[in-house]
Amino acid sequence: MTSPRRNLIRLPGERAFAWTEWGPPAGRPVIFCTGAGMSGSLGFGEDLLDAFGLRLIAPDRPGLGRSAPDATRTLASWLADIRHLDLTDPVAVGFSQGAPFALALSPLVAAITIVCGQDDFGWPATASRLPAEVAAMVAEARRDPAGFERQIAGTATAGWLWTMIMTMSAPADRAVFEAPGFGGRYRACLDEGFAQGAAGYARDLVLTWNDWPMAPEVVAAPVQLWYGRQDTSPVHSPDFGATLARRLPRATLNVVEDQGSAILWTRARDILAGLR
Repeated sequence: MTSPRRNLIRLPGERAFAWTEWGPPAGRPVIFCTGAGMSGSLGFGEDLLDAFGLRLIAPDRPGLGRSAPDATRTLASWLADIRHLDLTDPVAVGFSQGAPFALALSPLVAAITIVCGQDDFGWPATASRLPAEVAAMVAEARRDPAGFERQIAGTATAGWLWTMIMTMSAPADRAVFEAPGFGGRYRACLDEGFAQGAAGYARDLVLTWNDWPMAPEVVAAPVQLWYGRQDTSPVHSPDFGATLARRLPRATLNVVEDQGSAILWTRARDILAGLR
């Protein structure tokens, strides 16, 4: 297994854009769009990458980790940022809140895999299934995006997000997330994600909870959807990807009955095998 490699380039305007990568440098690029508040320091399936010939690339989204903020960024500008990496025949993986960021890369990538991904909260069939507390927060983010972003930027912390993740997770998932070794890496990933404060996380919430610039119906790339039936997070897809699967033209939905949101790590071999 190769050790992680930390990289940084300067985009136009001298904005820093950072990422962490694992696997053979000449392997097929896999752009890993991480979950809420995460830097790119936590990968998955690192011990399998050499055998699969895959190069896992986990960018720090602007304002998270080591990437400089971009106050005007959108899901479309995320695609523009990734284009600067000049990758050949890449694929994308989106975990949790990273799902819409992965789907936004559809014009660039050959295939997309979504793992326990957030759905489009503005779609009626999805919005109607959200818990009341989450639905109220989504409504506020859509009614007053700038005000909601300021509020979250001023109050959220890595510790608060970690507590929320653990509270929302099923016991089986907590056992994975809090396991010796892995739990420390997950916490360190969140700490690094919030190293510049909470503005990057707040911007991500506003972008992913409002209308997506790319409707799932126009995503041309084939999409593998992976969900665990035991996932209890209210901010993932409330129907375990069924609505997304119906809207995406080339979707395959995999729902694993005995798994939860830790499926990215517990079923990494199966997920990576579909990317070769």
